[in-house]
Amino acid sequence: MLLRGGRLGAIDREVLEFISSREADSWIFEADLLVDRAHLVMLKDRGLIKAEEFATIVGALDQLFAEGEEALGEGEDVHEAIEACVIARAGQVGGRMHTGRSRNDEVATCIRLALREQLLGLMEELNMLAATLVDRAGKNTDTLIPGFTHLQHAQPTTLAHHLLAHADALLRDQSRLEDAYRRVNLSPLGAAAFASTGFEIDRDQTCRLLGFDGLLENSMDAVSSRDFVLEVLAHLSILMVNLSRMAEEIILWSTSEFAYLEIDDLFASTSSIMPQKKNPDTAELVRGKTGSVLGGLISALTICKALPLSYNRDLQEVTPHLWRSVSLVRGAVRIMDGCVSSLRFNTSRLEESAGAGFSTATELADSLVRKTGIPFRTAHQIVGRIAATNTSPTLEELDAAGEDVARIRPSAMGYSRDDLARALNPRSNVALRSRPGGPAPAETGRMVAQRLEMLAQRRAGVRERREKASRALQALREIR
Repeated sequence: MLLRGGRLGAIDREVLEFISSREADSWIFEADLLVDRAHLVMLKDRGLIKAEEFATIVGALDQLFAEGEEALGEGEDVHEAIEACVIARAGQVGGRMHTGRSRNDEVATCIRLALREQLLGLMEELNMLAATLVDRAGKNTDTLIPGFTHLQHAQPTTLAHHLLAHADALLRDQSRLEDAYRRVNLSPLGAAAFASTGFEIDRDQTCRLLGFDGLLENSMDAVSSRDFVLEVLAHLSILMVNLSRMAEEIILWSTSEFAYLEIDDLFASTSSIMPQKKNPDTAELVRGKTGSVLGGLISALTICKALPLSYNRDLQEVTPHLWRSVSLVRGAVRIMDGCVSSLRFNTSRLEESAGAGFSTATELADSLVRKTGIPFRTAHQIVGRIAATNTSPTLEELDAAGEDVARIRPSAMGYSRDDLARALNPRSNVALRSRPGGPAPAETGRMVAQRLEMLAQRRAGVRERREKASRALQALREIR
């Protein structure tokens, strides 16, 4: 073992397996090679290694990159294994690669570099899912559906309004990820173990070479903090909760009791014994995997709790939760995009249900206020009295309830049969709700257009970040 030859002796196989991070390190193999290269370029430019030494070591790194992680030998972690491989191929000159740095700043940099790429990919996929929801909303601004509170029929709305609600939640998730990206894309490289280094290194240069936006300046903070991981895990957890809510509705709405939609066969499965079954398994797994992501956040928070400064090996246990959660979330977003884009809505059933459960009761109370001038609470009590026995009252029944509750007769105060008919009509209900954010077709149409523009801006922003990072890394790879 490369790192035990001086202070320590041989290591027991069981101990090595216990302390090893090699399984999780697969996520950062390529990032480690890039970090090595950036560090070497800086060492050469600062005169800390010779040009021929640089060429020899970089040649070994390039060979290793071409062969892949499988070419590595043993090691506690990927960093030790790469260094050992470089020394085996380049000779003792390979040992100069670690000049002026530690595994502590190296691993922190690798995690940030790999996580940056994962965040960019997730933001692109999240944009696609949000765009799918907005696109389907644009085609259903006139589609009436029931709206629910407490899973009870509440007021009629539109499918566009409902889909846009989910899209807006995802847009906030996107905004949180964009904000987290700014704190992820900072370079700890050059902090060394925690107390910086006596070598004349150039941290700004390695920062630029790797495409970071700036330095994580304090060297102790740079190696010991994992708040960027906790922040990302928190945002991933919120995103998965939003996806789980969407999945739950897909599951409910696909049941025979609701019959509001049908899932495409690609995203369903059947029973091993009941041949008639079409189960919404993908949506159920999104719902189930949410628990795993939430568990990753709680585990990471618990690991980081009460760790003294600076670096502690406990932090090694944080990263597997990060990579597993990132993988689960990106998979869930892609699956939900495919599932939502292929849903078949039963629009006739939805419209039929839009007025169920006396969902027009609120508008009936509102219309009484507008036409007669009575207080809303009085109107609420009148309609509530009717709702106990009748969900489609006549004007005479409305008058009787008014007499009973408040000694008034709405018809004598200017409330007509036409007013009552409009109040009880779900489509009229929806059309009236044209305030900002409401379900009226014109308003949801405006929201669709505005969100499509927002999504285009978000896509451009992600593309700009990706291009900046890609340009930097491509230029780094070309340095000889």
